[in-house]
Amino acid sequence: MKQPRHLAIIMDGNGRWAKMRLLPRIQGHRRGVETLRGVVRAVREKGIASLSVFAFSSENWHRPKDEVEALLKVFVAALGKEARPLAEAGIRLHLVGDRSAFSEELVRAMQRAEEETAEASAMHLNVCVNYGGRWDIANAARQAAAAGLEATPENIERFLCMPWSGPVDLMIRTGGEQRISNFILWQAAYAELWFSDKLWPDFGPDDIDEALDWFAGRERRFGKTSEQVRGESTSAPGAQHA
Repeated sequence: MKQPRHLAIIMDGNGRWAKMRLLPRIQGHRRGVETLRGVVRAVREKGIASLSVFAFSSENWHRPKDEVEALLKVFVAALGKEARPLAEAGIRLHLVGDRSAFSEELVRAMQRAEEETAEASAMHLNVCVNYGGRWDIANAARQAAAAGLEATPENIERFLCMPWSGPVDLMIRTGGEQRISNFILWQAAYAELWFSDKLWPDFGPDDIDEALDWFAGRERRFGKTSEQVRGESTSAPGAQHA
């Protein structure tokens, strides 16, 4: 079955999940970490090369201060707990985004977690924190200019985050919203978009299976016609000809 090489997920709905149960919003974020653990395991078992998740956007700083502080504490705790199991599962962790706004404690925790998984090679897990797609593109353009390069798509792409993962093939968003909210804009230019009404804490491996089944049925044309794509498919090495 055709499946994505790079899967991206916008994990939306933690706060609403908690509110529906009359719980503090932070309880939704804690439950969301548990959900992510199961989803990462399911994606790893599928043999998908890269998984990128939107954990904390550059816009999330506008949320109430106490929620932001609590969310970052959950993040630090998760880094300390999850790094070794990820390494044992062959999953390399990358924490992607602008770290300049984070505390020294958090930056050190991020560095330790990345170092602990640095030798893993079965799958890349990109956790995007204080990340925004526009920031990524602007930052890449600045680096290209500093290197004396013309601002062409090829040159900018050289400096984007997550070069090891390549383009996003399938992007999933939970929580009932149908937008990509400034997540991996450049890399997702030709991504297939799959939206789920489920809140993130209720999402699971069965939902991943449903999304992958849907993706397998998509015809990815990249600007070509259906006839061209089908012709390329039948002329590929090993294809069966009538």
